[in-house]
Amino acid sequence: MKYILQFIIIMAISLIGELLNRVIPLPIPASIYGMAILFTALCTGIIKLSAVKETGKFLIYIMPILFIPSAVGLLDSWAVMQNFLPAIIVIVIMSTIFVTGAAGRMTQFIINRNKKEKR
Repeated sequence: MKYILQFIIIMAISLIGELLNRVIPLPIPASIYGMAILFTALCTGIIKLSAVKETGKFLIYIMPILFIPSAVGLLDSWAVMQNFLPAIIVIVIMSTIFVTGAAGRMTQFIINRNKKEKR
C-alpha cells in the first residue's frame, strides 16, 4: 500500500506538470514542470523524502525499460529520419558533449564548495 501511495504522489505531481504545460505558453516539457515542482516540494519540506523514496528508486531501477516505446517509435520513423541522419548525429554528439561538460562542471563546483565548508 505504501508503494501505491508514493506512486500516486508522484503521478499527482506529474499531472500538475501536465496542467501547467497546457496553461503556461512556454516551450518547456510537462515533465520538467513536474520535476521542478517535486524538487521544490522536497526542498521546502512540503513533501518528505520518505513519502516518495522507495517508489522513486524503483522507477529509476526500471528506467531502461521505459525507453523501449520511444525506441520502437524511432524505428517506425526510420524512413523519415534517414534523410536527416547526418544532422541527427551531429546534434546527438554536440548535446552529449554539452551535457557531460555541464554535469562535470557542476560536480566540480559542488565538490569544491563542500571542501570549503569543511575547512
